Amino acid sequence: MAESSEAQSFFGHPIGMRTLFLTEMWERMSYYGMRALLVLFMTSAITAENAGLGLSQLDAQAIYGVYVGFVYFMVVPGGWLADNLLGHQRAVLYGACIIALGHLTLAIPLTQTFFLGLIFVVLGTGLLKGNISTIVGQLYSDTDPRREAGFTVFYMSINIGSTLGFAICGYLGENVGWHWGFGAAGVGMLLGVYQYIRWRHLLGDAGAQPVAMSAARRSRLTQISSIVGVAFVLVLLVLLFGLIEIDPRPFAENFAIMLTIFAAAYFVYLFAFAKLTSEERRNLVLLLLLFVAAAAFWSGFDQSGGSLNIFARDYTDLNFFGFTAPVAWVQFVNPIFVVTFAPMFAAFWMYLGKRNLDPSLPLKFALGTFLMGLSFVVMLAAVAIAMEAAPIGVRWLLLTYLLQTWGELALSPIGLAAFSRYSPKRYAGQMFGLWFLASAIGGVLAGLLGGDAMNDGLDSMPAVFGSMVQYYFALGILLVIAAYFLRAKARSSD
Repeated sequence: MAESSEAQSFFGHPIGMRTLFLTEMWERMSYYGMRALLVLFMTSAITAENAGLGLSQLDAQAIYGVYVGFVYFMVVPGGWLADNLLGHQRAVLYGACIIALGHLTLAIPLTQTFFLGLIFVVLGTGLLKGNISTIVGQLYSDTDPRREAGFTVFYMSINIGSTLGFAICGYLGENVGWHWGFGAAGVGMLLGVYQYIRWRHLLGDAGAQPVAMSAARRSRLTQISSIVGVAFVLVLLVLLFGLIEIDPRPFAENFAIMLTIFAAAYFVYLFAFAKLTSEERRNLVLLLLLFVAAAAFWSGFDQSGGSLNIFARDYTDLNFFGFTAPVAWVQFVNPIFVVTFAPMFAAFWMYLGKRNLDPSLPLKFALGTFLMGLSFVVMLAAVAIAMEAAPIGVRWLLLTYLLQTWGELALSPIGLAAFSRYSPKRYAGQMFGLWFLASAIGGVLAGLLGGDAMNDGLDSMPAVFGSMVQYYFALGILLVIAAYFLRAKARSSD
């Protein structure tokens, strides 16, 4: 555990948390600020005053899903590079610089630079996102009771940053010009790069070095990663120059299948071939269960940047006392809710833990999926009202986001802490990558579901949202049953 002598703590946590908190805050400001504009920009008509790409809902939502999926999928190779070659601290620094380059490239008003900028953001986030969480975990010992509360504090930085992103980038993008919003995201990320360089020393040796190995093996891995990197760049150039055309919807469908197969294969590899101890294998089964629940959860949560964003634009009254709020501003109620309720959730878990009443991890995840299902029950009611007389009041979306926020707090920071605590130590960075792979699968599914929901406007929403309610409630029941059997098995082994 690394702490600096310059200060004792950051809100009761290791001082290095300050550096990570601010880095994550600015990175999430840039990411969510840009993401809030993404589908709006792609579906805006090319003849509009604030011209977009003029894409259909199916194509725009599919591209959105593929983008979100790749953002989180690249966390897996990013974790591998940090574990074996770079160390987590350098990976975060390189990732932050590439993300800043990506957002500034998006600020250039050309179609080619738009997709190039998305690629840079994907690559940079792959290096930063999982590895910064790994460093958070390394600030604490395995027995430190502050770990879960620490991840909840860290989670607040995500939501403070996203609030800034929705507010600043959303306003500029919708009222001044889309590329002004993208450029503002780049400025925010530059601030994140500056503060990380300035206060990186507070991290001490947490995540400073890759895993120990022979020089020959590290050299061989460097050569392999260089070859793969060059091949990847060549493929991107072919796609950017239009030498191969891609239909977004089938690509997204195949990408979702590929991610699922990849995740399953990696779990099988760890369980059967990674020479884990019996305890590590038991922990891996628990992490697999949480992985499946998280992937399903994010497929609904990421509708905020897709179908729910379009619902806010086309079917919701955003006029307040003569001022029409930007569509993106509806989304920042989620981070405001998180900042409001995160300390309450953290205190509640600690209160229960001190009395040996803390729910098991599967039960917390079950709560998250039930709340996500309830949020789409609210949306079904909103759609029914909108069919009678649109636009409807914004309170329906606010209630939807409130329920999703509570579900997020029951699932996401708890999942981060679980993967930090129960992952095999030799695979720490890669396991965080695997956790974010659940977000990748959820993100692609969100794009596919969002496309289906918005394909025929209000008429296509009830069937899609209704099926989502059913699978969230079914998954929640399965998690409750799994929690019962896991507890019974634990008791029998005592």
